[in-house]
Amino acid sequence: MSLRIVVSLVVVALTASWAVAQSHYGNPKNGERIFQQYCVGCHGTTGDGLGPEIKELIVPPANFRAARSRTKTDMELYLAVKQGVLFSPMHGWADRLSDQEIRDVLRYIRSLAPFNPIG
Repeated sequence: MSLRIVVSLVVVALTASWAVAQSHYGNPKNGERIFQQYCVGCHGTTGDGLGPEIKELIVPPANFRAARSRTKTDMELYLAVKQGVLFSPMHGWADRLSDQEIRDVLRYIRSLAPFNPIG
């Protein structure tokens, strides 16, 4: 297989994944319910990373209100929820949440802390 074909296939795969995550905006009400059930312990009720379980964590959870989180793209956040974050206590949720539920959580997180690419 030529390099051109391989590169084309990779670009299509990456673009398709990004398009899926961006094109389904999710339901923030359902996302809030899921966030309250699974995420508040670490990320806090307002997404500030100050949940009641943080004293047990070596690596602090993301503060979604901080510039560092707000500059992340929807795809970056989507993948962090789906696959987890290496070398952190943030495990992937792909085995417990559907893609739609992950998008719902993402929409809720964005309602707490909207995307701001310039920080």
